[in-house]
Amino acid sequence: MEDNKTPKNNKRRCSFCGRSENEVGFLITGINGCICESCSEQAYEIVQEAFHKKKDAPGELNLNELPKPKEIKEFLDQYVIGQDDAKRYLSVAVYNHYKRLLQKVDKDDVEIEKSNIIMVGSTGTGKTLLARTIAKLLHVPFTIVDATVLTEAGYVGEDIESLLTRLLQVADYNVPEAERGIVFIDEIDKIARKGDNPSITRDVSGEGVQQGLLKLLEGSVVNVPPQGGRKHPDQKMIPVNTKNILFICGGAFDGIERKIAQRLNTHVVGYGAVKDVVKIDRGNLMQYIAPQDLKSFGLIPEIIGRLPILTYLNPLDRTALRNILTEPKNSIIRQYVKLFEMDGVKLEFQPEVLEYIVDKAVEYKLGARGLRSIVETIMMDVMFEIPSQKAKTYEVTLEFAKKQMGKANISRMQTA
Repeated sequence: MEDNKTPKNNKRRCSFCGRSENEVGFLITGINGCICESCSEQAYEIVQEAFHKKKDAPGELNLNELPKPKEIKEFLDQYVIGQDDAKRYLSVAVYNHYKRLLQKVDKDDVEIEKSNIIMVGSTGTGKTLLARTIAKLLHVPFTIVDATVLTEAGYVGEDIESLLTRLLQVADYNVPEAERGIVFIDEIDKIARKGDNPSITRDVSGEGVQQGLLKLLEGSVVNVPPQGGRKHPDQKMIPVNTKNILFICGGAFDGIERKIAQRLNTHVVGYGAVKDVVKIDRGNLMQYIAPQDLKSFGLIPEIIGRLPILTYLNPLDRTALRNILTEPKNSIIRQYVKLFEMDGVKLEFQPEVLEYIVDKAVEYKLGARGLRSIVETIMMDVMFEIPSQKAKTYEVTLEFAKKQMGKANISRMQTA
């Protein structure tokens, strides 16, 4: 009989599988035992599986804990300047989406239907920013997808069902959780048909995509490819019911102001034409947008009917652009100050520089995106030089900003 004190028995062993430290890669030592790397991996998988089972039923929502529309708007105000109308519509829609999920079937059989939203606004006014910001606040899975990559089934591009793949990924492939999420479809205007008349030839990335979206927006069971992309006959599909998924669509609809102007300028011949007409704000025609304008632009009537809430974003004036530059929590100027702070440099901008940046953004008509490109142009040389120097502070002057913008414009003219 072998003595227990021999070196063989003195070796540390895994308290779970009993193997000695010679037989495993390494042991993690605790107070009263050890665990090998193989057992720790298995333990991790068991814990994950237990959590998944717990999460199989969607997490419980409590109406008292959910943010109210006013609270949602106040949160959006911290990150997005202006656009009060769009914020109000979004806040109410998201809150009603929660209430819909909490609805219990009563004796009166009143079933609350979802109200999908479409937001219209020129580039750089904050459509995608609103969506990204509201995602931080939500208690349900949220994803942003792009409509420009979609085509009809069988053509080069992505199938319409792949929109839901991203939502599944966000929900960690927990289907009940994904089935009550929110999807923001960006660039919805890019799938407009090319005229107000139905296509003679196949419009595989326009009208065809709109028709494919109908079943998703309305609510039906859709077979979703788990990895996205194309559907294959042998591929395992995940059935997802879109009945409780809220869809928010956004698009620039470039040129829709002309459609609005044509509609507003239509006068009736006869006695009715003499009546005083309501004064129209020509500088912001987007506020008068109506479903028939979307139809004139190229959206099919069926899809407009499934997006009952239509809201707009105002074009950004000089005051709004000036506020966007410095006021939000993650404003452009604060981002650059933070970048320099990481190198131990205190960055400051003269007030005149900020006014100059706004003037240029108004001139270029690129909205808030124009602000970033201008600041980037001014700061590029500084960002290249400063990290190698031992400077503690740096002030951006108006003279320097004008010089940098002039230099950039000259170099672009030379390469043109």
